[in-house]
Amino acid sequence: MTLTTAITRSLTPADALIAEIREVVALGLPPEPTAHLVGERLRPYLGNPALLTEEQCEGDPERYRQHVLHAEEDGSFSVVALVWLPGQRTCVHDHVSWCVTGVHRGEESERRFRLVPGGPVARLAFTEDVVNPLGSVCGFAPPGDIHRVRNSGAGKAISIHVYGADVARLGSSIRRVYQVPTDEPSS
Repeated sequence: MTLTTAITRSLTPADALIAEIREVVALGLPPEPTAHLVGERLRPYLGNPALLTEEQCEGDPERYRQHVLHAEEDGSFSVVALVWLPGQRTCVHDHVSWCVTGVHRGEESERRFRLVPGGPVARLAFTEDVVNPLGSVCGFAPPGDIHRVRNSGAGKAISIHVYGADVARLGSSIRRVYQVPTDEPSS
C-alpha cells in the first residue's frame, strides 16, 4: 500500500477524491492525459452514497443545478456535482478547460457535435448520441468538446464533473454556447 493510499483511506470519500485529483494535476501533463488520469481516479467513487451530502443531491425544478464541491486554491481544478431532474438539459456548449464527467446516479444522454470548417464560418455538425449509465466516465479537452447533456430518464440523475479551472470563480465551465445545427436528429 502506498502512502497516498493509506492517507486517502482515512479521509471522507470527497476529500480522498480531491487528494487523488490533486496528485494527478500536480503531474503537469497536457489536458488529454490529465483528463484520462482524473477519470481513472473518479470512477471508483461513483455511486458511493457517502460521496455527496443530502444537500448536494438537491435539484432545482427550473433547471439542472450545480453544487461546487471543491475549487483548488490555485485555480488548477474544480469538482462539482450537477443534479438533473427528468428532462433537464444544457445548451450546446464547449468548455473553458479539460473536463471529466462521471455518472453518480441515474443516467445521462449526451449529444456530441463537431465544428466543420468551410465557407465564411464553420458550421456545427452532429456526430453521435451517447447514453452514459451509472458509473460511466468520459473526459474531454478542447477543441473537440462540444456537446449537450440531458437527463432522459424518469428519475433524478447526478453527475460529478472535474474541470481544469476554478468554476467557483468563473461561475460556469462553459466557454461558448452554440446554435443547434439544422441537421440535428430529433431527440
